Amino acid sequence: MSDESPPADQAIELAERLLVESLDQTGAADARRMKSVADLIEDPTAKTLSMVMTDRLFRSSNPFRAARSWRDLIDRIGIGGSFSWLDRLLLKTGALASRFVPGLVILAVRKRLRSESREVILPAGEPRLTHYLKTRRHGGARVNLNQLGEAVLGEEEAERRLEAALALLARPDVNYVSIKISAIFSQINLVAWEDTLESIKERLRTLYRAALPDGKFVNLDMEEYRDLDLTVTAFCEVLDEPAFREFSAGLVLQAYLPDSIEIHEELTAWAIRRVESGGAPIKIRIVKGANLAMEKVEAEWHGWYQAPHFSKHETDAGLKRMLEFACRPENARAVRIGVGSHNLFDVALALVLRERNEVAEFIEIEMLEGMATPQARAVKDKAGSLLLYAPIVKEEDFGSALAYLIRRLDENTSPGNFLADLFSLRPGSAAWNAQKDRFLAAWEDRYNVPATSHRARLPDRPADRFSNEPDTDWTRAVNREAVIAVATPSEPAPEAGKPEVEAAIQAAADAQSSWAGVSLSDRAGLLRACGAELAATRFESIAVLRQEGKKAIAEADTEISEAIDFASYYAETGSVLPDATTDGPLGTIVVAPPWNFPFAIPCGGILAALMAGNAVIFKPAPEVTRIGWWLVNRLWKAGVPRDALQFVACSDGETGRQLIVDERVDGVILTGAYETARKFQDWRPSLNLFAETSGKNGIVVSALSDRELAARDLARSAFGHSGQKCSAASLGILEAEVYDDPMFRRQLRDAAASLAVGPAGDPKCIVTPLVQVPGKNLLRALTQLDPGEEWLL
Repeated sequence: MSDESPPADQAIELAERLLVESLDQTGAADARRMKSVADLIEDPTAKTLSMVMTDRLFRSSNPFRAARSWRDLIDRIGIGGSFSWLDRLLLKTGALASRFVPGLVILAVRKRLRSESREVILPAGEPRLTHYLKTRRHGGARVNLNQLGEAVLGEEEAERRLEAALALLARPDVNYVSIKISAIFSQINLVAWEDTLESIKERLRTLYRAALPDGKFVNLDMEEYRDLDLTVTAFCEVLDEPAFREFSAGLVLQAYLPDSIEIHEELTAWAIRRVESGGAPIKIRIVKGANLAMEKVEAEWHGWYQAPHFSKHETDAGLKRMLEFACRPENARAVRIGVGSHNLFDVALALVLRERNEVAEFIEIEMLEGMATPQARAVKDKAGSLLLYAPIVKEEDFGSALAYLIRRLDENTSPGNFLADLFSLRPGSAAWNAQKDRFLAAWEDRYNVPATSHRARLPDRPADRFSNEPDTDWTRAVNREAVIAVATPSEPAPEAGKPEVEAAIQAAADAQSSWAGVSLSDRAGLLRACGAELAATRFESIAVLRQEGKKAIAEADTEISEAIDFASYYAETGSVLPDATTDGPLGTIVVAPPWNFPFAIPCGGILAALMAGNAVIFKPAPEVTRIGWWLVNRLWKAGVPRDALQFVACSDGETGRQLIVDERVDGVILTGAYETARKFQDWRPSLNLFAETSGKNGIVVSALSDRELAARDLARSAFGHSGQKCSAASLGILEAEVYDDPMFRRQLRDAAASLAVGPAGDPKCIVTPLVQVPGKNLLRALTQLDPGEEWLL
């Protein structure tokens, strides 16, 4: 085809030649692997079993537990029909034999899984790693090593990951390593942007200094959207330092993020200025991205748009737009490009564009080790070189590295994925033509694809039903800056003695009937106005919660979201009553919330009572009266009548008792200690008491659990909100195997020890001061050991 032909047409022709050449090089073992992937796509049962079995079989060291779990998986999921007859036979006979010789069977299954994955996750031990590197070097391929390991829950493991990367850089047979910022710094906190950024930069300097003398290459990997701006900012700021002006390094951009298009262009402009001023070029590795499922979960959890594109077509189009921009001569000389793809159409497009623009020396093709080996050989022959991305893991960490394997399995068997169709691809086949059509459609739409962040705006909330209020997105600089800059409201709450309490009770009783006469729809409208006012003053409310409630910023933020949710929920559910339900208020309600959630919990009680037509007397906990005063003023400003919502900041003694025993009070909503609820009942046995009281909260960790996740969640639950929330995990109930597991103990200790401790006014602090001085029993538990106990930290 002529060089004057459109690039897409040339790419299609080249992709077909690459396919034919790869088919000629496909051996029996390669064909079996491709067929197994194709079969998994056609057989969801087999795919599910493969993924779950890979995840679960390495969890317990007890062969009886592991075998029983394995049999349960097979019984519950089934085997499916895509496994070979031999594998189906082995699965069935193995499940039966595991009842009698579980140790032998589980050992054999684990060895099989490790063997099957050995070409994708390489052993980091010797002499295998040296042999692998030597083999690849003799074959003419370069290697990019990525050290996998246990989850990075704390700074001890982050330091180990950093040391592992430095050890690789010190090897004479290694010249290229990849690492994520989240692997070398465990305490990423977007609100504490400057502190987090400086910690990451210091560790990057350590890596770059190690790589600089011999000109070795350090690539910053990318996984979570959360880390995108931090990675880019740290990368640029460190490379702008005089010591690294002549050092060339790189990072990854994921094409499934709309943000990557703009960031790619900004990085290129920066790199051009850097090169023009005598600095070294940089490299960007462009990949499609492989964390879609978790990004969707994260977005759904917080009420945001997902960060990635909404369709595979948009991702494909974004990739092609980035490739075309990267291959412009003026850009390629400052930003070398690694094209990380197994899609022969995308690979061919990169090869065509680099030849047309005469920038072949700056554009490199990269592929995953162990994936589609015949295609990799064909591409290497055509491109003249190939960089293989090779994850390595120590044998003892293999179980922790399985997340990578599962992500790859899920990605490669997803509908429309090029590797998923690879077994059935032939020039002119239906699968080939479908892939070609996708390629052409994406090329045509490359400048129609969104190029701005999805997270720059919030999803529209449905008008006809309840939906949760989105939390603040701290990836947005405007939010981080606003919450730090906001002034803390300083108005103290007026103190109430017995006369003020008496006046409040009488005023509420007098106002109750007129408030009950307000229609349900009008009450719902007022609650919606309350939600809008709380949303509009979110950052001011966070400031008050930080100052008096000792809340960390992220914890205060979700409490505001919960308060807004109460307003929306009661407005929606209370305005249309179920059949056979009558709208009859109880009368005057006292809301007595706790000090540990001083915004959301009182807001929920107040608004529920108001929506039902009750007058309300709000008595905040004595430790947090300013927060209560700030909250009630927001509700009054939104339109709630002051006589229908009274505020009394009184003591918990005799003055507070007056609110409970007075017959004009028709009910009390209490969130607090069990003893307090009993005391209220003793004071007034006929009281309508709606009480949510204290208990003992524990986390049960079984031998078959994901222990890394359990360690993380146990530390978060125990020390989030400084351990003062009613649902904080004060007890870990562990199976003996978990309790005796030194890795679990180490990870739990590391996760807890790494949490930043300090004042709530410091954005980086996660464990903030106690609001209430510990009582006698709690103080003893915090400072003394019983017989047989020992401190973990």
